[in-house]
Amino acid sequence: MDKVYVIRHKVMVEGKSIRSVARELDVSRNTVTKYLGLSQPVRKESVPRPHPVMEKVAVRIDEIQREWAHRVTPKQRLTGSRIHRQLIVDHYQVGITTVRDYLREKRRRSAEVYIPLVHRPGEEGQFDFFEVTVEENGEFYRAWKLLLHLPYSGHDFLWLYNSCDQLAFLDGHVRAAAYFGGLPQRIVYDNLTPAVKRRVGLGPQLTERFQSLVSHYLFEPCFARLGEGHDKGGVESRGKSIRLQHMTPVPRGNSLTEISMAVLREVDEAWRERVQQDGRRCCDMWQEECPQLIALPDRPFEARRVMLVQVSNKSTVDIEKARYSVPSGWARLEATAYIGVDDIRLGCRGETEVVPRQRRGGRRIQYHHYLPELAKKPQAVRQVAPELVAELGEPYGKLWSLLVSRYGPQEAARVLSRVLGAIVDHGSQAVAGALEAAFQAGRCDLLALPSRLQQPTVMVEVPAALQGYHIESASPADYDVLLAGGVR
Repeated sequence: MDKVYVIRHKVMVEGKSIRSVARELDVSRNTVTKYLGLSQPVRKESVPRPHPVMEKVAVRIDEIQREWAHRVTPKQRLTGSRIHRQLIVDHYQVGITTVRDYLREKRRRSAEVYIPLVHRPGEEGQFDFFEVTVEENGEFYRAWKLLLHLPYSGHDFLWLYNSCDQLAFLDGHVRAAAYFGGLPQRIVYDNLTPAVKRRVGLGPQLTERFQSLVSHYLFEPCFARLGEGHDKGGVESRGKSIRLQHMTPVPRGNSLTEISMAVLREVDEAWRERVQQDGRRCCDMWQEECPQLIALPDRPFEARRVMLVQVSNKSTVDIEKARYSVPSGWARLEATAYIGVDDIRLGCRGETEVVPRQRRGGRRIQYHHYLPELAKKPQAVRQVAPELVAELGEPYGKLWSLLVSRYGPQEAARVLSRVLGAIVDHGSQAVAGALEAAFQAGRCDLLALPSRLQQPTVMVEVPAALQGYHIESASPADYDVLLAGGVR
């Protein structure tokens, strides 16, 4: 381009001849004449050269790829060097550069062409799970980040779970719906197991629980092609960005819920400051998108898994490799477990217990479930007394310390078992109040405890029509005479 400009300037501005300019610049006069009629050079595409050797070996390269397709893996893949070596064995005279050029051109032609998509307010959401590492209570372990991304406004919802099972999948939708105040018209997924039971023809068959979720919130589930996760490239990109920008270094906390809330808060603060390439603020675009979301129903979806469990003779149940205690009156019965992400609701014969969910191999035994039995077993009380009084709280911890220091562990356990019997009969609050009063009076021998736990006399009002009748009292001996056939 510089030479064209110099030629045109020397001839048309400086007034030099074509011959002198050609001699000065060491070009032909035809070149000078050509550029005088053009303001910029025009490059002519050259005619593709024939490739006789490549055309000869192309068929054999394709055959090798087909023959060895079932004998390769992603880490033991077929390279250009390996194909070239096989061609030499097959007596083909070809260079490795020719083989690599053919493979490169073949990949280019078979590569997918991506289509620039249009995202409209409230129309689409993209969903996925991502593996991350977190530090909970000083321990590093693997967790799963659930992410629902709205491509139009760039708004994200994320939450962390111990696994990416169906329970976490459903719970994430419920939390996302509450966070956004609605859901998009359709959500794009991979063909993940919690959502798809199997594929029938061209479409997937949804699992029963996911179908219930879809019916509850009335959105349209869409699925990417098998093995083509980039069909939802927005959430794939955001998942990686959030992991690098907001989860590095590894986030820490006392629980996954605490970590999730901290990361979500940080992601939300960064999103409010983000500006699109066209200059629009993401938070302003959210104001356009929010009214277009599907309105939420009156009640959220119940994202729990229901199962029947057998209560053992130790009044415990095993749920997903973890053990939980239940009230001793449930022993050897069948209970219903409503399993959630954070807790489990157990029900049996009209009673309900809610316990925090444990990890696999975890154990949660609450000894207040065994108060009726402990009231009869002082030796068992002695073994579990520290854990039991910690559950009951004060003043039971103070009582146990005083009893042990005064009577020793064996006799202290006997006295505490009687106190537990009073708790069974009168309730923990009433007994705790009586103990506090005894401590304030300077008594720790519990002699004042029974008097303080006397039940008040209940007065029953007698109807006016019955007030004129007098009923004589009787004794059990009167019934002995009747049973013997006598009259008294």
